[in-house]
Amino acid sequence: MKSDIKYKLAESMKTCMKNTSVENITVKQIVDVCGVSRQSFYRNFIDKYDLINWYFDRLLEQSFKEMGQGETIREGLIKKFAYIKQERLFFSAGFKGDDQNNLKDHDFIMIYEFYCDLIRKKTGENLDKHMRKLLEMYCQASIYMTVQWLMKGMKESEEELADLMIDAMPDMLHKLFKEIELA
Repeated sequence: MKSDIKYKLAESMKTCMKNTSVENITVKQIVDVCGVSRQSFYRNFIDKYDLINWYFDRLLEQSFKEMGQGETIREGLIKKFAYIKQERLFFSAGFKGDDQNNLKDHDFIMIYEFYCDLIRKKTGENLDKHMRKLLEMYCQASIYMTVQWLMKGMKESEEELADLMIDAMPDMLHKLFKEIELA
């Protein structure tokens, strides 16, 4: 199955990351480790950054899938941070890069869109411009703090970091999340 090959390539990428920086990993290394052809790689991904982003999407989907179905943002964040901790090698390597395929940028887009979609589903309306800007600032700051937490050794527990993230939420956004039973 196509998905199986993608996961196999992701595991191979993680193996390569143990000894090599993302910038220096080649597609040849990735396919050699997992025993698939370059053609199979390129049938599934544009480049190694596309692979990283795809795998990150799977991890985010896993950590947020229950949110909005009875789980709060705090519970979703705790799960996300637990996945990041479990996959710290992958995330550390992915967050170090500062090129056009940056994981931080990808993380922002995915999380921002996730929150916008979740709010739209709960309220039946799109956020107004002011609330979108608040959400954008909150998501950017959350990603920054998540990266800092990861790169500085994850000294706070997942619960402590989730509480800090919620405490940092703009009041208007927090009020909205309470109204739609996410906080």
